[in-house]
Amino acid sequence: MTGKAARGLFWPGTAAALGVGLLCGLGVWQLQRLAWKETLLADMAARMGAPAEPLPSEAGWPQLDPGNYDYRHVQVSGSFVHEKEAHVFRARDGEPGYLVLTPMRLSSGSYVIVNRGFVPQAAKASSTRSAGLTPGTVSLTGLMRPPEGRNFFTPADDPANNIWFTRDPGQIAAHAGLAPVAPFTIDADLDPQRDSLPRGGGTLVALRNDHFAYALTWFGLAAALAGVFGTLAWRQLRKTG
Repeated sequence: MTGKAARGLFWPGTAAALGVGLLCGLGVWQLQRLAWKETLLADMAARMGAPAEPLPSEAGWPQLDPGNYDYRHVQVSGSFVHEKEAHVFRARDGEPGYLVLTPMRLSSGSYVIVNRGFVPQAAKASSTRSAGLTPGTVSLTGLMRPPEGRNFFTPADDPANNIWFTRDPGQIAAHAGLAPVAPFTIDADLDPQRDSLPRGGGTLVALRNDHFAYALTWFGLAAALAGVFGTLAWRQLRKTG
């Protein structure tokens, strides 16, 4: 390679090397994210499939870490406060409706909000599904879930019409005048003995795992950039050779 050719390729080569290094770094980062996501999904599957354990005691609620309890399978007993149920807007299979979140009063006097399942819009009013208003003390199993976050696109809640857009037990309980309340909700399991609305067991695990595809994209771009620079260098050498 002549000195003139080397000088002509120095800056393009430097930029290409930096670009390839950056793109490969992003690919490696996505592979690390893939390993993390697969571990997370395995932990979630293990928690969901494990036998139900007792609900954490109220004394330990403030120390609970959502990363450690999300999808934990638990058992709880108490009495539903049906007149305080909240309706969280959702669409299932293209059908608009609501998750029915009903406070359950525990023997200690505290409350945990139970997501009893999805109902279509026509069944929003509890009077349309009286068979599902379970009286007295009930026992159920379900999955612990942390409060849902909000983003720029989340509509404002409409407490006056009992329409909510996130599962936030603190806000729902505050509006209903219930305290103390657990800082999590429970997604009730499907009860095969009950055929009335709402029906549990509809927890959606919506964690995307596209990290491998992203890694291939970054590595592919790195290879393409290296190829472009190789072609440029080859042509430059032919001209000055």
